Amino acid sequence: RWYALAYLAGIFLGYWYLLKLIAQPGAPMARRHADDMIFYAMLGIILGGRLGYVLFYNLESYLKEPVDIFKLWDGGMSLHGGTLGTLIAIGWFTRRNKLSFIRFCDYIACATPFGLFFVRLANFVNGELWGRPTDVPWAMIFPQVDTVPRHPSQLYQAGMEGLLLFFILWLYSSRLRPPRAVSGVFLIGYGVFRWVGEYFREPDAGIFGHSYTISMGQWLSLPMVLIGLFLVVMAYRRKE
Repeated sequence: RWYALAYLAGIFLGYWYLLKLIAQPGAPMARRHADDMIFYAMLGIILGGRLGYVLFYNLESYLKEPVDIFKLWDGGMSLHGGTLGTLIAIGWFTRRNKLSFIRFCDYIACATPFGLFFVRLANFVNGELWGRPTDVPWAMIFPQVDTVPRHPSQLYQAGMEGLLLFFILWLYSSRLRPPRAVSGVFLIGYGVFRWVGEYFREPDAGIFGHSYTISMGQWLSLPMVLIGLFLVVMAYRRKE
């Protein structure tokens, strides 16, 4: 239920902020486009997030029991998969409505940190995706795991991927930027913050195994940073 509330809060506030952005001159979409896009974005988030988790984190288990893929109530969502699913939804929607895909992404990127923030809070309340053992004064014990004090890594990630990333995007997009630039900054920011956050989080076992050196989340964040850098460079080159 906390996941459900997090998704609702993130989508509602993201939609509210998106409406404020498109009310300004030069927006690549009308209000009706934003209204319709919410439905497809929700499908992209949920389906992409679930399929991403199945493919990246627990494929062997789901191949043995394929019916478990549909058991969403048992948990298992990937933020990287949700991002990819949302991009596919935006691509289909903009093509159908003859809109600019990249400029649409620039606007959606600014509203995305709301969802990231609330999902990380839901992780914390659920006591899942716990941190690595530590002796810092603010360490917490997650009783369903063990009695070892651990980093509240969910709160670290909520602060970095949600609050700090939103502030960076808000500051950067407050001035006119070339198409692709804002999307690139989002990918770089999320990828870097996720990479840092993984060093405080107990790593998940993924398709590359269970590693404390480079976790599955870090492997998935690396191409995001590289693509983000490419988009920013191409945006400013084209502008020149």
